[in-house]
Amino acid sequence: MSDTLLTSLFPEGNHNNAQTAEYLTKLGTYKIKNLKNEPDRLKQEANVIQEQIQELAISNYKTFIETALCSRELFFKFGVIEEKVNDLLEDVPKFEEICDKFATESSEINDLRRTDSTTLAKSAQILEILEIPQLMNSFIRDGLYEDALELCNYVRKLYLKHNDVPIFKTINDDVNKAWILMLHQLLSQLRQDLSLPKCLQIVGHLRRMEIFSEPELRLKFLQARSHWLEQQLTAISKDDLLVHLTKTIEITRVNLFNILTQYTAIFNDDEHSPLGVSQIKSTNPNVIFKSWIQHQISSFLITLDRDLSGGNSLEGIFDQCMYFGYSFSKVGCDFRPWMVPIFTKHIYLNFSNLIASADNNFTKNIEKFTLIDKKTSSIPWKHNKGDELRPPDSLLEFYPLAEYTNNILNALNQLRLRPPVALVTEVVETLETSMTLIAKSLRKLYSQEQQAFSVNSKDAFTRLCMCFSDDLLPFIQKTIHIIFPPSHLATKLGVSVKVLQEEGISFFNKDVVIAPISHLLPTNAEPNITAESS
Repeated sequence: MSDTLLTSLFPEGNHNNAQTAEYLTKLGTYKIKNLKNEPDRLKQEANVIQEQIQELAISNYKTFIETALCSRELFFKFGVIEEKVNDLLEDVPKFEEICDKFATESSEINDLRRTDSTTLAKSAQILEILEIPQLMNSFIRDGLYEDALELCNYVRKLYLKHNDVPIFKTINDDVNKAWILMLHQLLSQLRQDLSLPKCLQIVGHLRRMEIFSEPELRLKFLQARSHWLEQQLTAISKDDLLVHLTKTIEITRVNLFNILTQYTAIFNDDEHSPLGVSQIKSTNPNVIFKSWIQHQISSFLITLDRDLSGGNSLEGIFDQCMYFGYSFSKVGCDFRPWMVPIFTKHIYLNFSNLIASADNNFTKNIEKFTLIDKKTSSIPWKHNKGDELRPPDSLLEFYPLAEYTNNILNALNQLRLRPPVALVTEVVETLETSMTLIAKSLRKLYSQEQQAFSVNSKDAFTRLCMCFSDDLLPFIQKTIHIIFPPSHLATKLGVSVKVLQEEGISFFNKDVVIAPISHLLPTNAEPNITAESS
């Protein structure tokens, strides 16, 4: 019954479609109300689909037009192809004529065959010539530079003799490429650690290659050895500046001396002029090397200046550098005078930094120090004069002055290791400025606490000022003269000690130092410091 109904509804047999069957199954589950509404729903769905079809046609009308145009163009191209085929059929007879001509000319191949036979008979000799570039590369790869040089000369002579033969030109070009490779290989070997015989051998090969002129060869040699030296210096760790500087001095000294020895042995000039860097002449054949050694020494001095800025101990470094300069004085290249200003600068910087630290410590201590309710001290007023290097005992009563004295002595002890005479004025001025600052701090202490001073406090402050003026100042003056003896300075300057005193060289100006507290000192407590020192 159901099959009959389906056949009557779908006479074309579409009810066997899976979608149709699924829809009918779903339709069978509908209620009467849903079945009544189903035609309207299907009609609405059909309208929606119709609208979508129209929108699709509108949105893709260009595609339809392009399809039509494409079809028309294809039809036109087929017509063109048909015409080309007709032309090809017309050219076939001409092609046949050409084939006949080729057959005629192929007879010449016999001549070429005879030539090939001759070539085959001489193949061994030809193969030897063709393998020359490979043999050249093999010589260079194995380091057989003598054989490579001889082979290159042979190829060049062969090319000059048969320059009209293309194969010889090709072989000569290949050998020249290997020639350049050998040049780079030799130059790269100069950038390595080499002994003197090896250097002589490499430079000998470069001379025979005749690529560089003599000045260019010298320059290339120095550039390569500079690269080796820079590699050694770059490999030094910079974590510790003292270790870095020590190793830099040693490596620079050893390698520069080796390079100098190699250079003088390889480039032995007729005129043996000294290698002094301050006497460079443009006519001197050694001008290249002199400029190079000057550059290397300048680079070393820059490194020395930079690493000394880290506050390293100058004593050991100074001895190493002086030995470095002395060793080069044997070859006329003494650069020790160039190092003196560098060490002088850093000695003074270290000294001034220590003095500045002493000033800061005294400023902090004096801010905490008070003389209010100060009792009479039991410390002896004058120290034992049997030991002139011992600080005055009276400083023990006032710990800011005592600590300041210790810091000053620490700075002077470091200066005493290598005291440059050229710094005597700067040292005295620095100490004079520092002690003037101390006097101002004492005046500030008095202005802050004078209203609360008792009789004992006033006496203690007077002792403090007198200790600074009559004990500390002469003692520091005495230590300066121990480091820079006036007699020694007078001898160096060619004047008398009296002239030094009059000019204030190595002598403090006491009036300037104690000026801030001069009104707080007893009138009979200002002895002449220069007279005591002399």
